[in-house]
Amino acid sequence: MKQILRDEPLDWRGVAAVADGADLVLSAGAWAAIAAAERIVAAIAEHGPRAYGINTGVGALSDTLVPRDQQARLSRNLLMSHAVGVGEPLPEADVRAIMTVQVNNYAHGRSGLRVETVEALLALLGASCCPEVPARGSVGYLTHMAHIGLVLIGEGRARVGGRQLEGAAALAAIGRRPLSLVAKEGLSLVNGTPCATGLACLALHRIERLLEGANAVAALTIEALGAGVAAFDADVLAVRRSPGLQAAGAALRARLAGSGALDRDGRIQDALSLRAVPQLHGAVRDAWAAAGAVVDRELASVTDNPIVSGTPEAPVVRSEAHAVAPALALALDGLAIAVAQLAAMAERRLDRMLNPAVSGLPPFLSGDPGVGSGYMIAQYTAAALVGENRRLAAPASLDGGITSALQEDVLAHPTAAATKLLAIVDNAERILGIELLAGADAHDLAGRQDWAPGTAVLLAQVRARAAPYRDDRPLADHLALGRDLVRAGLASVP
Repeated sequence: MKQILRDEPLDWRGVAAVADGADLVLSAGAWAAIAAAERIVAAIAEHGPRAYGINTGVGALSDTLVPRDQQARLSRNLLMSHAVGVGEPLPEADVRAIMTVQVNNYAHGRSGLRVETVEALLALLGASCCPEVPARGSVGYLTHMAHIGLVLIGEGRARVGGRQLEGAAALAAIGRRPLSLVAKEGLSLVNGTPCATGLACLALHRIERLLEGANAVAALTIEALGAGVAAFDADVLAVRRSPGLQAAGAALRARLAGSGALDRDGRIQDALSLRAVPQLHGAVRDAWAAAGAVVDRELASVTDNPIVSGTPEAPVVRSEAHAVAPALALALDGLAIAVAQLAAMAERRLDRMLNPAVSGLPPFLSGDPGVGSGYMIAQYTAAALVGENRRLAAPASLDGGITSALQEDVLAHPTAAATKLLAIVDNAERILGIELLAGADAHDLAGRQDWAPGTAVLLAQVRARAAPYRDDRPLADHLALGRDLVRAGLASVP
């Protein structure tokens, strides 16, 4: 099994790899940093100074002192009271991503969890013991990670080998015992941005594949409609500065090279949903790259509160607001808008293929128009998902809200930004899947043989999974195959 070594802060690709099943291994330097912070927190708990969440309450109770003999109880109580998630549980990959970012955060050596506690989190990852984490109920952080922390102390629920078990039974199934938390551990187990950051890493991973698929599917449609390609020439695109645009243009040229079905000298301009593919797909790629840089900076940052430093003999503890993460929320909100636009353009291309007034193809790509409706209603589905994306693209970072008796009176909502981005990505995969299947059927109905090698491999990939649609089976089942193909990754140019 692939191993990801955390000797420097992880990047988003490393997190995505662990979420997909790779092992996370900490370097000796990371373990040393964790142990050093553990000793500092132990000294603060024993002798002071006054420190948020170690010997005081949290939130609006930050000025309430907690005596030494109650600090371990505070840690346990924080998990109990903060585990307030609602709704269906997150998928296992999502939970693994969150736990991976938790470990990465603690490995900076500024949190103060015990080595034993970090080892327990790694044990859950290594044994595929997945805490049950409700998907909803967070305004930014705290909630999701509390449900993970519950399993560490033998509470909550987890899935092991496909079985749902109570926390203590889940730990026993992987040869572990429940932890007894000490000072600050409860706070650090719920604090920071691992939830939003972990989900963001998965979104970036899926969007990378989506961008590659979007270029391929667009090329299939462009060829089916016999559109022009002069607008994609390298010298034409070179006058606009955008790395993403250049990458999208190169992908289209490679995919369409050798096609005999394209208009090279006829019409002056094609519709923008065809002609502007490099511009829009490129802009989305640029937004994706910018968001990836923000996420990598988040992974390189300490997002716990408070942070500790110094030595056990001279401990330093500082309260701050690194867990708020407005930069992350803003980046994910922007990326959500970008992916929603990409999907909206795909729906417009789909509609052009189905409309005989502009396609030159049978109405709705039906093999028997009138008796058969072909993809008529599939376009309704795509339009509905575009509308849903438009609503989801409203910025979470502007939601506001006041919590904890005015103590937390500004909220950035990075977790909401991440979850709605994932929902938009899911819709985009479905829309592109519909366009992919329709494009394959359009090629069949066009009756030509001079397709580009780069699109021929797509046609072969589709036909290996899905026969042409002729109103002969429920269309929903057919469309699900398209989504699966896009999500798994489309064939590359030969």
